[in-house]
Amino acid sequence: MTSFLLADVRPWGGEPVDVVIADGVITDIAPTGERASADPQQIDGRGMLALPGFVNAHAHVDKSWWGQPWVSYGGEPTTQGRIAHERAERDKYGIPSVAGATAVLREFLRHGTTATRTHVDVDLGVGLQGIANVREAVEALGGAVEVEIVAFPQDGVLRRPGVLDLLDKAAAEGATNIGGLDPASIDRDPVGQLDALFEIAVRREVGIDIHLHDRGDLGAFQYELIIERTRQAGLGGKVNVSHGFALGELAPARRAEMVNQLGEAGISWTTVAPINSAPLPWREMRTADVAIGLGTDGIRDLWSPYGDGDLFQVARQFARLHGLRADEDLTYAIELATTHGASFVHRENYGLTPGARADVVLLDAENVPDVLVRAPRRELVVAGGRVVVRDGELQV
Repeated sequence: MTSFLLADVRPWGGEPVDVVIADGVITDIAPTGERASADPQQIDGRGMLALPGFVNAHAHVDKSWWGQPWVSYGGEPTTQGRIAHERAERDKYGIPSVAGATAVLREFLRHGTTATRTHVDVDLGVGLQGIANVREAVEALGGAVEVEIVAFPQDGVLRRPGVLDLLDKAAAEGATNIGGLDPASIDRDPVGQLDALFEIAVRREVGIDIHLHDRGDLGAFQYELIIERTRQAGLGGKVNVSHGFALGELAPARRAEMVNQLGEAGISWTTVAPINSAPLPWREMRTADVAIGLGTDGIRDLWSPYGDGDLFQVARQFARLHGLRADEDLTYAIELATTHGASFVHRENYGLTPGARADVVLLDAENVPDVLVRAPRRELVVAGGRVVVRDGELQV
């Protein structure tokens, strides 16, 4: 079905409309009933609430054992311990693989995610094979999920000679971003790691997305280094901090100053809203134009058995972590999973609007806050103009 009418849906819980979709794009939106006779191919939306496809701004689709028998948690519960455990065990479970990446992307679609920024491990053991696997998985699904790749040095950068060359090659071969990992606590050389990453980013004209778990003053010190280099390199809008737990731990005055500097430098933030972390100063970040994106992080991988690919669960966790109650704040949490995520996958024209890629999710819900607190089944998902979920069941 290359052209059809999605009839009687309520964008963001508003008045019912008909959405015209042709060749993968929304071409028109009109009050329900005005175009019915002109569009014989129709899908009845039954007055359901419509949202644009969700954007997962921080994922690891290459790491999962989804679809395999249960894998028990093991290893030391530290960042370094998790890295070591994963490196020791991943071959046993065929990680990374095309099948594994495909399984995760299918779960994304089941839950309404049609675009993602995924960190893909690049290291001396797998080289760039993980990136090739993810690209093959995307192709196998016909591009239903649009994927931006971050070449991610999970095992460190400077401490593993040869990884910088792999990052450079990945950028040359189309990775949208290169990643970094705890420049201080993992590489123990924050200036060296960041200088090397920014050199590649400038030369290859790509972005940087840095995992930063370090807490307190150590984390804040690294934010300052990143801000300084982003300004010097003119990379505003192309640098992101993932996790960034320390930001919510700073004293109020220092935190406010840091947020303003992040906004002025054009640095964005992605979070998975873990329950044991300090709340982000999201109101200050919004005022300072620090873009925030939500992500699922790993899903049933060797780091953690948790995760099911449903970004709404993360949005609800964000809301609960930050004590959101009012309707407008609950709606903001859903916007983080949709509208505000668009910039993380370079979607300039995004949403339920003519000219945008036809990514539409229908839910049986009264309004957007109701969606957040219940996370109801995705009744219908349209991805790039193609129905990929119907009555909650995958069609791909």
